[in-house]
Amino acid sequence: MKPTWGALVINWLVLSGILAKPGVLQQIEHLESSNSPLLRYPTQFSQGIIPKQIHSHNDYWRDVPLLTALSYGVSSVEADVWLVDGTLLVGHEAAALTKERTLESLYIQPLLKILRSQNPTNEFTVNQTRPNGVFDTSSGTPLQLLVDMKTDGAATLPFVLRAIEPLRKAHYLTTFSNGVLTKSAVTIVGTGNTPLEGIKALSPRDIFFDAPLTGLVNSNTTWDATLSPLASVDYEVAVGWNGIGNITDVQSASITSLVEQAHDLGITARFWDTPGWPRQARDNVWKQLLRSGADWLNADDLQAASNF
Repeated sequence: MKPTWGALVINWLVLSGILAKPGVLQQIEHLESSNSPLLRYPTQFSQGIIPKQIHSHNDYWRDVPLLTALSYGVSSVEADVWLVDGTLLVGHEAAALTKERTLESLYIQPLLKILRSQNPTNEFTVNQTRPNGVFDTSSGTPLQLLVDMKTDGAATLPFVLRAIEPLRKAHYLTTFSNGVLTKSAVTIVGTGNTPLEGIKALSPRDIFFDAPLTGLVNSNTTWDATLSPLASVDYEVAVGWNGIGNITDVQSASITSLVEQAHDLGITARFWDTPGWPRQARDNVWKQLLRSGADWLNADDLQAASNF
């Protein structure tokens, strides 16, 4: 095998006396140039990536949906879906839709490919009882996929149920059945026009409902994690502090109260439409939400959120 440029440089350094004797760098170079099977990590897709409680707002806006979020350790993504001629197209508004960008092409099929690579079938996994998730560093952490139904919910839901069948068939979906909630690699939560009664009627249930964070108490619905693992609210409406100056005691107490109400029911709390600019204001709001126990940072700038 012809030596690589790196190996030649190291050999020259050794011969020149700059490196006294072959050491760890030369051993690394040797292993890398030999294509050793020792360096082939089986589930390397997300090797070294730490999952974070970040929600990728309007994830489909990104140059590379889903994968960019996963590269930052984001563990919740969002797809707006429109039912058009029997197909679930993904986009923020009608003008942004194309026939190629579908829920299946942008999310379902990529997730299937990722999860198959994270769940090899061999003699070492024969007794495994639960699929690995997308994150190698935390295989038990589910990826949360929010499906924001933009068209009529009752009409759209059956097509979403049909679209996720490949994930269901592979047992990759968190499911509530016979009174038992079984977490798996992906937890799907319907939001937007998703019909609450339609979600309640699912048995087994592998699509859940994004509950109203400001409507969890004194409600005709019994909210818990088997129906709604997530509750959300418009930050501007519920709180209003823009991150500039000091938050009032009333605003701070409002955040804390809403988060505690959700947690008492075993539900995570998310505030969306948080300020994105100026950056200092955005960061001040994020800090306040985390101090108050909110579970998700709703982010457009994933790099900033992942480094926060």
